[in-house]
Amino acid sequence: MDQLQKQALQVAKEIVVKFIEVGRISPSNFSEYFEPIYDDVYRTVTKAGQAPAIEKDSSVEPK
Repeated sequence: MDQLQKQALQVAKEIVVKFIEVGRISPSNFSEYFEPIYDDVYRTVTKAGQAPAIEKDSSVEPK
């Protein structure tokens, strides 16, 4: 497991724990939610490293 996967795993765990604390997820259905949350976090983290440069919008004038 590479460093990026470990970080995504830690973030997903923290998110799920918060959802359990506020009652949105119960420990009995943890496995139903953990994998999709991990997948979303990992996909987001890997896309963040490959983000294209932001194009300047010529329709917006600076103040």
